Amino acid sequence: MSFQEEYNEIVLFDGVCNFCDSSVQFFIKKERKPILKFASLQSETGQRLIKQHGLDKRDIDSIVYISNGKARIKSTAALFLAKRLKGGYPILFGFIIIPAIIRNWVYDWVARNRYRWFGKKDSCMIPTKEIRERFVDL
Repeated sequence: MSFQEEYNEIVLFDGVCNFCDSSVQFFIKKERKPILKFASLQSETGQRLIKQHGLDKRDIDSIVYISNGKARIKSTAALFLAKRLKGGYPILFGFIIIPAIIRNWVYDWVARNRYRWFGKKDSCMIPTKEIRERFVDL
């Protein structure tokens, strides 16, 4: 199995951000099928995938969703992840019709303020034993 196949469905997140950590926990609880893998942006895997997908590190500060060989960032990543959740969350994907420049303005505003609003950790989260296998580079 190649590196890309092994990490076909992966969420890269800011490992020191409390809001991002809470978001990962939310995805784990609400995901329809436990397929997603997770890695921090700061990890070796995160850095390798960012480079592999030709992403500009200046555009990535909170979330990347890689699915079927395509990397999505910012609000687009969040909306595509919403489709994977159970309950009414997939309906949020309807916001994809709003131009990305508008969606990302809101997304960037939250991302710029996330440390102030939600705090910052000194290190990446340590998942519980039950979900550890879903995390890469631990």
